[in-house]
Amino acid sequence: MTTLAIVESRADRASEHICDHVREHADWERRTDDARPAADGGGSYYRTDGAELRSFDDLHIELERPADAFDCDPDLLVFASRHSGDTGALLTGHFTGNFGPAEFGGEPDALADAAPNALARLLAAFDEYAPEAYEVGVEGTHHGPTDVGCPSLFAELGSGDEQWDDPAGAEAVARAVLELRDVDPHRSRQLVGFGGNHYAPRFERIVRNTSWAVGHVAPDWALEAMDHPTAHRDVIERAFEASEADIALLDGEWPILEETLADVDCRVVGETWLREVDDRPLEVVDAVESELGAVEDGIRFGDRLAESIAVVDLPADLLGTAQGIDPDRVRAIVEDHAVAFTTDNGGSRVGSRAAVPDDGESGIEHESATESQSDDSSSGQRMRIVEELAELLEAKYETVRIEDDAVVAEETAFDPALAHQVGVPEGPKFGALADGDSVTVDGRTINPERVRTERIHRFPI
Repeated sequence: MTTLAIVESRADRASEHICDHVREHADWERRTDDARPAADGGGSYYRTDGAELRSFDDLHIELERPADAFDCDPDLLVFASRHSGDTGALLTGHFTGNFGPAEFGGEPDALADAAPNALARLLAAFDEYAPEAYEVGVEGTHHGPTDVGCPSLFAELGSGDEQWDDPAGAEAVARAVLELRDVDPHRSRQLVGFGGNHYAPRFERIVRNTSWAVGHVAPDWALEAMDHPTAHRDVIERAFEASEADIALLDGEWPILEETLADVDCRVVGETWLREVDDRPLEVVDAVESELGAVEDGIRFGDRLAESIAVVDLPADLLGTAQGIDPDRVRAIVEDHAVAFTTDNGGSRVGSRAAVPDDGESGIEHESATESQSDDSSSGQRMRIVEELAELLEAKYETVRIEDDAVVAEETAFDPALAHQVGVPEGPKFGALADGDSVTVDGRTINPERVRTERIHRFPI
């Protein structure tokens, strides 16, 4: 069970207001610690299931190893704090540290242990409890302390006197903080962010819309303060260590930083990669990118998972005709049976190859995959795709059948040559006959059946 430490600063009235509400919204036991000065978290403090609250005289940014003051041996520590800025009513969270000089607490080139999963949960709780006038956001890493004693984050009420004294805002932060009881600081998918604004919308999108959590973020100003990244490789490596991450996402163009990251044991990915990979097993993703192609080059994932994959060609003519009838249905068919597939036209159309569970292997279902598909081999999955694409052709053709080497579709269609033979001039009357309407030419009625011919289309499989 994760134990939460909550830090209140008597030098921060917003912190005091938040913690007043924290004490109101849980069943606390008041205790006394005579071994530690009241200014440093001793004296009266509070305990409840999964949490402990202590008060300090100094501002949060000036504290050193505040986790040591707590009897509960915390797994996660949250600083209930004010937020200052010209940003109006705002609830925000962030991690602490300095990618360069230490202007506001902590040590230079030092980062506290982050809690990416807890920040994601805090953001969701802010969304739930924020009063109507308040926005919710995430900030880049900034200010001290840099040595907390356990993973930590700031939960802030901002951004000026009006909000610091607002009971509704303070209650919202308090309720969100209490939601962090029994929340693990980390999850299996975490990354470090570089670049972008101090208020980090790109990284916030990742937290909100994917299974990835974001640890330390070095905004543009922090990278500029750090000066040359190569000379500060240690702090870059520390960002990954403190975030328990080996994935990096960049916002903006930072070529020298990219060179430095290439020498660090991490992988630099794009936002599209994170969204497409989402919660899929990374070993499956690695297999797909090794055998089929890269996400950045248009690879998209389907609903199937497998320990081993086979790359198959999709029947191009059949696929193209089906996409002309209903491209959304074609994509759904391929997603239903494939682990991944290529795309064209910027990802809007299904491409000519797919990765499916390998022969002799059972497919591992992913969310929307159906139970009946779980024992299909690669040839079986490919044939399922063919069969369902063939069914889709029935919207256009009178008859559709599958032979050993092709899908055969038959139709009776308007034949311009026959129309010419019976004297129909090109123009609106061609269109009327093609639509199945009769026309009159020189006093003669021409029925659409007279100018139709049977056509057979073969789509090799």
